This record gives sequence, C-alpha cells and structure tokens, in this order.
Amino acid sequence: MTTDNSAPTSGSIMVVGGGISGLTTALEAAEVGYEVFIVEKEPSLGGRVSQLKQYFPKLCPPTCGLEINYKRIKDNPKITVITMAEVDKVDGKPGDYTVKLKISPRYVNENCTACGECAKVCESEISNEYNLGMDRCKAAYLPHNMAFPQRYVMAPSMAQDDRDRCKEACKFDAIDFDMEEKSLDLKVGAIVWATGWRPYDAARIDNLGFGRYQNIITNMMLERLASPNGPTRGKIIRPSDDKAPATIGFVQCAGSRDENHLPYCSYICCMASLKHATYLRAQYPEAKIYIYYIDIRTPGRKYENFYKKLKEDKNIFFVKGKVAEVGEEEGTGNITLVAEDTMSGDKVRQTVDLLVLATGMQPNSAVERPNADLTFNSDGFIVNDFKKGGMFAAGCANKPADVVTSNQNATGMALKAIQTLVRR
Repeated sequence: MTTDNSAPTSGSIMVVGGGISGLTTALEAAEVGYEVFIVEKEPSLGGRVSQLKQYFPKLCPPTCGLEINYKRIKDNPKITVITMAEVDKVDGKPGDYTVKLKISPRYVNENCTACGECAKVCESEISNEYNLGMDRCKAAYLPHNMAFPQRYVMAPSMAQDDRDRCKEACKFDAIDFDMEEKSLDLKVGAIVWATGWRPYDAARIDNLGFGRYQNIITNMMLERLASPNGPTRGKIIRPSDDKAPATIGFVQCAGSRDENHLPYCSYICCMASLKHATYLRAQYPEAKIYIYYIDIRTPGRKYENFYKKLKEDKNIFFVKGKVAEVGEEEGTGNITLVAEDTMSGDKVRQTVDLLVLATGMQPNSAVERPNADLTFNSDGFIVNDFKKGGMFAAGCANKPADVVTSNQNATGMALKAIQTLVRR
C-alpha cells in the first residue's frame, strides 16, 4: 500500500496512553489484525481507572475491567507494550509517521518475578504518587497490586547502600542500575492519543483551603482512601487524626465551570460525589453528608435513578449554593464553610469533620502538550480533524467523559486509525 506520492505506508498503529481508553483502542485494532504499540509514561498500564474503588455504570472494582484486558494483551502477539516512555517528537503525515520515544530506565529487567525481596531490604522511602502523596512507599516498589507489567521499579533517588542491598537480595539478576535513558524510533501509520486526564490542582483554588487545612481532601484522594489497596486499606478517615468522620461536606464544581480555572463542566464530578456518598454510608450509617452544588448533572436514566435513591436518605443533604470560603475550627481540625443557599437566599454556615473538593478533570495534554501536529481547543483538549486524519484523540484527551463514554469513543478512534491505513 502506498500514499498518493508513493511513500510507503506503515501498517502499525501507536496508542499513546495505557489507561482504559488506550487499552480499548489498542485491543480493538489488534484483534482485527493490526500491529499496535501502546506507549505509556508510567511504569504500569491501567491509568486513572486503576486508582478507583469502583466505577460506573455497574460500580465494578477496577480489576473487573482491567484484568480481562491485560489477559487479552498477553494473548495477542500484535500488541507491544512500552512503559516509562514518552513521545518526544512526531514527524511525517497520515500513513507515514516517524515517532521518537524517550524511555526512562526502570532499573529492573524482564527477569523480575515481583517476589518483593528487594523491597524487604530497601530502607529508602519515596512519596507514593499512586496514592496521591498520602503515604510513602519503598524506593524499590511495585506500582500497585494490579500493575501490568507485574514488575518492580527502582526509584532513581535510591541511596547507594540500598542499591547494593537490593541487588544482593534479588535471586533472578533482575536489577540493573546501569540502565540509562534511551531513545527509540517507531514507524507507524496512525496515532491515537489516549493521554487521559489529571485532577485539577486544588491548591490553585485559593478560597477553598486545600493545602492549608489538613482535613480538606479532593475527590480522587477520597477514592484512594476508600480503595482496598489505598493508604488506609479502604477505611475513610480524617488525615489529621485518623478519626472516623461524623459529618462530611462535598464542594461540587471545585475549579470547574469557573473562568479563573476550568471554564467547562468536567462531566464526572457529580456522579463521583454521589458514588462517594455511598462509600461513606456503607462505612458510617449515621454520618451526615452535605453536598453543595450549582447543578447536579446525572446523564441518563440509570444515573438519575441513582441520584433519586440518595435523595431519599434522611442524612444526605443537598444544598444548592456555591461555597464561598472555608476555614479551620481552632483546636479540633474541623472545617468551617460559608455558602449561599440559592433556593432560600440565606447564608449557610456549616462545620464538618471532613471536606471533599470535587475537583475537575484537566486533560494531560493541557499541561504536557504533545510535540506533534495536533489542534487543541482553548482548554487543552485535542480536537479531532477527521478530514486530515492520521492522528486522533480518544477518551478524555478529546473531551470530559466517564468510563463508558470513553470506551465507546476509543472504539470509534480505533476504527478511524484503521481507516487511515486502509485508505492510503
């Protein structure tokens, strides 16, 4: 197959990002016969979904969707997974791209069996970014219990004494501190950017107190607290004193629908907070939960029914009003907040044990813009140019979306990538 000017066309597809959208795109293309490269900057696939306790629509744990996808990847010789890799540059045109990758050293080779002996002897610790910095982990670490590939990582900051101990403890000659950063060039015919999203930096929202007061957390932090493999093994407790919270407040649209931060609706935040209310209710049947909102957005009948059921709970209070300011009660660590109830016009003052900010979804491409011929909207999402073709954005790289919508979109982008190869 050749392009119009007789340049050779690659039959390969590169998927940038190994989250749920990237996995779906890669599997859809590979299982109809196309060679696919999954390029993931983290040490493991799974993306944001792997950090969740449960996800909609069925409130499944992440193992439910990820394990079967990992098995499909293992069983498919058409898929090559490249972790700890970032796209440095993309040159070329649809059907004929040259991609330069930058691959960071893991300091662990494929001999690793994830036995964990290195972690046992390692004394150095680093911030656990998988748990959003809420705890620390060994500098010799498995990214998380669902990591794929199931292979340890040695942090570059590891002290020399620990390096020696880890190498000595490894029975499989899997640790290699001589590894260096390397480059790799790939020839591909189409690229799907499934670079996902990150929680908006709540510290930038001055009036909501994140970072100043210990008992203010974000929605993703609550998700990790509730997760069995999280920093508290699934127990939702206050960061300041490990106390079980009796009153919990949620601030919706924390940074979203705000011209000073994210001007758009992040789509997932309302349903995430409603889900979090069920987490809290399961652990604390008598806890009082206050949800401060501009609008509750529940797309679809199933989600609307979920919302209606929570409204029947006598200890869940929905307050239509935007939180204007927060503070900390002296001596207790409790959080005080002030909001205007737009239904009554009254100013509401409330004290809660724990405050959760429903921070918005920011595309990774807004912060780390790919070095490629792509079009971005003003919010940093990648705009698909189907007329030009060749490169496409899937899932939350293209727009705010939940898991179901992201997967549907990823299937479509796999087809668009295939069409690029077939038509040229």
